[in-house]
Amino acid sequence: MPLLHAIILGIIQGLTEFLPVSSSAHLALIPWLLGWNDQGLSFDIALHVGTVAAVIVYFFRDWVQVIGQGFGLRFGTDAALKRNPRLLWLLVLGSVPAGIAGLLVKDLAENVWRNNQYLIGSMLILVGLFMWWADKQGSRNKDLGSVSPTDSLTIGGAQALALVPGVSRSGITICAGLLRHLDRASAARFSFLLATPAIAGAAAKDAWDLMRHQGGIAGIPHDMRTALMVGMVVSAITGALTIQFFLNYLRRKSLGFFVWYRVIFGIIVIALATFFRYHGG
Repeated sequence: MPLLHAIILGIIQGLTEFLPVSSSAHLALIPWLLGWNDQGLSFDIALHVGTVAAVIVYFFRDWVQVIGQGFGLRFGTDAALKRNPRLLWLLVLGSVPAGIAGLLVKDLAENVWRNNQYLIGSMLILVGLFMWWADKQGSRNKDLGSVSPTDSLTIGGAQALALVPGVSRSGITICAGLLRHLDRASAARFSFLLATPAIAGAAAKDAWDLMRHQGGIAGIPHDMRTALMVGMVVSAITGALTIQFFLNYLRRKSLGFFVWYRVIFGIIVIALATFFRYHGG
């Protein structure tokens, strides 16, 4: 893989994993649109390891406080987290639906749905319109200190839908948080905390598959190893910067820009898929 491709895909992963525009859609569509070869499982793992590192490093203090409070210790100074000492167990509860869904449909999502441009384009549009509606409906009067088991299960159930390419993990979980009356920044923060075990679990599962079927690191061609490292580092740096940007953005603005982006991109994807279908592309 050319290093330029690795850098571009690392940037795309870092941006789209945390913005509500669907990383799976972009990682499937960009190589398709540019005529690149599929990047393969090992490169996807490297990109996910990068974004796992980004979210763990960015929210490290939050995780220390959440885990400490979950075991009855007084850690951290965040006021909202202090008011919800059971947040660790709420995140565990919210992770269950995605874990079950991953076991049931992960192969279908990665090997069938990912190659269906009509599905991806439709999900970009439909979830974009749902984001617009959810952003208008929520009262936005709750923060992380007020998250309940019902909130956690609702947002966790929404996260399970992110296995469908084009949905967007952050997009659908932020929508669920807004409909549970979290403010925009708190909905995004809970979304990113909830995503941490899901992204880490998916990367670990893929790494295990790589170890079993391809011989692990030894099975990766030497000319791919530099690209893997570059993609991982770029996705980690881009991901951390994106989290910071997006949280600051949501404190001041609505999701309107991302709604328009999704709808327009989805229409372009469906139009191009139709063109290629009928013109032998």
